[in-house]
Amino acid sequence: MKIVYHEKFKTVYSSDPAAAPGRIEAIYNELFGHYTFVEPKPASVNDLKLAHSDFHISHVRNLGVVYDIALLAVGGAIEAASIALSGEPAFGLIRPPGHHASRDSSWGFCYFNNIAIAILKLLNENLIKKALVIDIDLHFGDGTENIFYSIDAAEYYHLPTGNREEQLETLSKFLEKQCRKGNYDIIGVSAGFDRHIEDWGGMLTTEDYTEIGKMIKEFANDVAGGSVFAVLEGGYNHKVLGKNVRAFLIGLET
Repeated sequence: MKIVYHEKFKTVYSSDPAAAPGRIEAIYNELFGHYTFVEPKPASVNDLKLAHSDFHISHVRNLGVVYDIALLAVGGAIEAASIALSGEPAFGLIRPPGHHASRDSSWGFCYFNNIAIAILKLLNENLIKKALVIDIDLHFGDGTENIFYSIDAAEYYHLPTGNREEQLETLSKFLEKQCRKGNYDIIGVSAGFDRHIEDWGGMLTTEDYTEIGKMIKEFANDVAGGSVFAVLEGGYNHKVLGKNVRAFLIGLET
């Protein structure tokens, strides 16, 4: 397991909860010493254009410091996907998040759609033919769905909410169904941790994230030759966020 990370992700680029001081540090401190860390390079404008219009790119550029951090976040997702394709799971410890970023607009603390761009880059370079993104964030990734809508080679699934037992069962049934449909070349995870019982959602335990990671890893082994990566989306209680990420990664590397 490799962690894609850059010190610039600690930058407080806005007043929103995803950019809060101490948020990235809470995760970093929990993961450091357990994994190999690698630094990403910023994405190019051509990378951004795989998913976003010139209008939207220009809009984010005009926002100031967040533009450079957002380019680095996209680069982090691209690096994580590349590592996964080589056969090793990877996690993008990145921000800003991305799953609410559509082709022409964004909201919900997002600017560019990190995971969608990473998948589209692999498709554009003919490195993969089919991909699935599983979103475990509390909130539906409308941006990812919007971008993938007319792309048959890229699928998006958001885990519905409910009590913890229902969510685990629903995910298990979905993965079983997808196993019967055929193979993928890579599995991406929009890894949000705001469903936790001590976060906004108030539903999942820390141990549930280990189980979710394990289910997704087993699924990736069955249908994608083990190629799986995840990137950080939501999760806002700094007291438990790092532990939840670590729990998920333990499952994902099982």
